Amino acid sequence: MCGGEGTRLRPLTFDRPKPTIPILNKPSVVHLVEHLVTEGFNEIVLTIGYLGNEIEDALGDGRLFGAHIEYVRDPIKLGTAGSIKNAESLLKSEPFIVIGGDHVMDLNLREFYRFHEKTNAKVSIALLPIEDPKDYGIADMDVFNEIHRFAEKPCTGEIFSNLASTGIYVCDPAIFDIIPQNTFFDFAMNLFPKMMEQGERINGYLVRGHWTDIGNAGAYRQACKWKLEKLPGTIIKGHFNIKDARVTGPINVDNGVSVGSDSALVGPIMIGENTKIGNQVLIGPYTSIGSNCVIKDGARLLSAIMFDDVEIGRNTCVSGAIIDNCTKIGNDCILETGTVIGPRDVIRDNVTVHSNVVLWPELVIPEGTNITEDQLNPEYE
Repeated sequence: MCGGEGTRLRPLTFDRPKPTIPILNKPSVVHLVEHLVTEGFNEIVLTIGYLGNEIEDALGDGRLFGAHIEYVRDPIKLGTAGSIKNAESLLKSEPFIVIGGDHVMDLNLREFYRFHEKTNAKVSIALLPIEDPKDYGIADMDVFNEIHRFAEKPCTGEIFSNLASTGIYVCDPAIFDIIPQNTFFDFAMNLFPKMMEQGERINGYLVRGHWTDIGNAGAYRQACKWKLEKLPGTIIKGHFNIKDARVTGPINVDNGVSVGSDSALVGPIMIGENTKIGNQVLIGPYTSIGSNCVIKDGARLLSAIMFDDVEIGRNTCVSGAIIDNCTKIGNDCILETGTVIGPRDVIRDNVTVHSNVVLWPELVIPEGTNITEDQLNPEYE
């Protein structure tokens, strides 16, 4: 399911749909498709809406990944179950697995699918214990895997379980008889309550491993960290120009990267092609840098995520920030943890952006500014 607008991730979703936000310099949905193919799922249907062409461009017909991909465009907002109903003609022959297009995971989906095949339930839900489940649907499941209660985004005092729905379901085609045509209909809010009212069994399955839906900037940073932790070692693709610098792996360096003297790179780090790193630059663990970036002398990047064509000025410190394409950060700036900088922003010298502040696209921040709250651009309202 790839139809949402990703409003909680703005400004990163103004130029792209959420499933194409880059993780380690390739679209998130590419990581997902690669995982599905590894798990044995190579017949894939994508329901698309907002900026759906960007998703098609990223994946094509799937042959590059060893899959066959079909696309179904939602004519209107149909909700999660309504969107699946819109693709009924491609899904009605056998049980199928439903996954959000913004999911990042390493879960054993093949095992989950086989569990469902052995039961008589029309739907099985992948459940994962979550420390704070209030932003998820939660389920009360017995020892026989039957779900007896389900609540979507419960309030304090209503959290009867910490088993959160991952939004990953295995469904029998029989569910199409319950979902109305061309109507907004949601799995958690509509389908599951209706099935329970009708006495239909819904099963839960406890999954293990990493999973997030990159629904917000914090979850996105966590997903990038997971992927960086899995770098197998130091990989250098093509020409890498380095002199008098200290490199501690693992790092993944694309072609045409250069690093100046007395700089230090401490992995895990990803660096895209043609990026230029100056002298006495410190790049710390869990940093991902896109292509064609320029990082000037004395800069410090610590757990930073930069997209393509970003420039970081001299002696600027970026800590735990996300910076979108074509943004220019001046000299002697400080970007504190959790900041999100939109595309094509220009931040002049000696600017401080406080923690968790968001800057929308195409802003110009004057020299010496101290930014303590979100900065919006009326042209993007």
